[in-house]
Amino acid sequence: MRQAIFLPFFLGALAYLSALWVKAEDPYRYYTWTVTYGTIYPLGVPYMGILINGQFPGPTIECVTNDNIIVDVINNLDEPFLITWNGIKQRKTSWQDGVLGTNCPIPPKSNWTYKFQTKDQIGTFTYFPSTKLHRAAGGFGGFNIAQRSVISIPYPIPDGEFTLLVGDWYKSNHKVLRQKLDLGIALPLPDGLLINGISNGSVFTGEQGKTYKFRVSNVGIETSINFRIQGHVMKLVEVEGAHTIQDTYESLDIHVGQSVAVLVTLNGPIKDYFIVASTRFTKPILTTTAFLRYAGSNTQASGTLPIGPTYHIHWSMKQARTIRLNLTANAARPNPQGSFHYGTIKVVRTIVLANSETKINKTLRYAVNGISHVDPSTPLKLADWFNIPGVFGFNTIKDRPSKGSPTFGASVIGTTLHDFVEIVFQNNENTIQSWHFDGYSFYIVGYGSGSWTADMRRRYNLVDGIPRHTVQVYPKSWSAVLVSLDNKGMWNLRSAIWSRRYLGQQLYVRVWNDEHSLFTENDIPLNALRCGKAKHSKSFG
Repeated sequence: MRQAIFLPFFLGALAYLSALWVKAEDPYRYYTWTVTYGTIYPLGVPYMGILINGQFPGPTIECVTNDNIIVDVINNLDEPFLITWNGIKQRKTSWQDGVLGTNCPIPPKSNWTYKFQTKDQIGTFTYFPSTKLHRAAGGFGGFNIAQRSVISIPYPIPDGEFTLLVGDWYKSNHKVLRQKLDLGIALPLPDGLLINGISNGSVFTGEQGKTYKFRVSNVGIETSINFRIQGHVMKLVEVEGAHTIQDTYESLDIHVGQSVAVLVTLNGPIKDYFIVASTRFTKPILTTTAFLRYAGSNTQASGTLPIGPTYHIHWSMKQARTIRLNLTANAARPNPQGSFHYGTIKVVRTIVLANSETKINKTLRYAVNGISHVDPSTPLKLADWFNIPGVFGFNTIKDRPSKGSPTFGASVIGTTLHDFVEIVFQNNENTIQSWHFDGYSFYIVGYGSGSWTADMRRRYNLVDGIPRHTVQVYPKSWSAVLVSLDNKGMWNLRSAIWSRRYLGQQLYVRVWNDEHSLFTENDIPLNALRCGKAKHSKSFG
């Protein structure tokens, strides 16, 4: 009799717990994206753009921390294609990163489905094509992650928000641009700037007295921008997923691949105001405008465009030092940002990466520590997973710049899971650089002019440096970051300036240990595409 009573009770309890488990699972968001060519007119002339579901720019992903994102990408282009998710850390899933070192490209007239989670992230991010020079033709969009309802944010909830995708643009077809680079011809200055795919005239409407969040990203391929709004100040609240000290600015520099979020209070007279973006470190300066429109306005914006900073590098360096981590802000998880005391952790390895413009076989290339990266036909991640020999080695690129003539190679730096590493980006050239690290945020601890030496560590900010995924390096200068390598996989460390990446200024960091565990890395997806030497590999590890 006891057994007869116990069994229904046990089954009922099991059903109850199962219901709780189902309810507790993080939500899924499903997208089907058809990628096509289409005629667009961003600079007033017809252009063969890359559209997603007929849109340019592509659809904005709006999601919440820990959401599961399922994107079925249908490639109707005439070339293989991939999308990468700029700033999404892909925890344990470098399989979903969407670069040629981790994924076989999606063949024309076929599809592939990305499956990943926005694990423990909030903030302002983007996505864009990673193959060839497709990014110069479109295919990019916003990717915004809101906090969960149980997590507070360190500022009043804004009355609304806008996503602004700002970037440079060429009138030449992306295939023409690629042909120039293949012939060793550097890209010229872009022909113009766009805000949300329009050269001039985008309108963002709000109500007088209310406060709005502007999510602003530089989705260009070549140039840094300065961003400002006529008659209004901007309170910086977030940089690439990290809340910041809430300083107020009249203008902000945003380098290629970077994103910020600012609060703007509409406290002026009811009318239209110029939103202005202009290039930095270029001659001539390119400028584009949009409009901040107060509801009820019948007055067009007028007067002189708000002036950005002059060409003075120390202005930007000073600004960069003020963009620090807000010790009282909350991250995606309910723990204060700044509680990770990175300055007290022992650095186990220092890597100095020097970019250079060079010629190999009399043709223009860009290199890192003397190696100009070439993607093998077999993705590095697949070669690593299946132990395929002859694809890459760990001695091609060194931890420090080396003497000698630059050469081609598949650049992979081997590291151990949970290493705490110092990376110094050394820029000996006369142009600004922008470096991005997939799978990670790093703490920016120092900037300086000239050549980096170990003595520079005395100047490091070891208390509240901001974590971000993309860092600028000024001409004839260096930038230093600290990073905890806690995300197993094969991760692209690249120039965000796309012509430089295309011609070799990139490498991969393999973060590895000898334990095969789902706690540290997911197995290869069942739908993973196979190519190169991995085409007939059948083992799933």
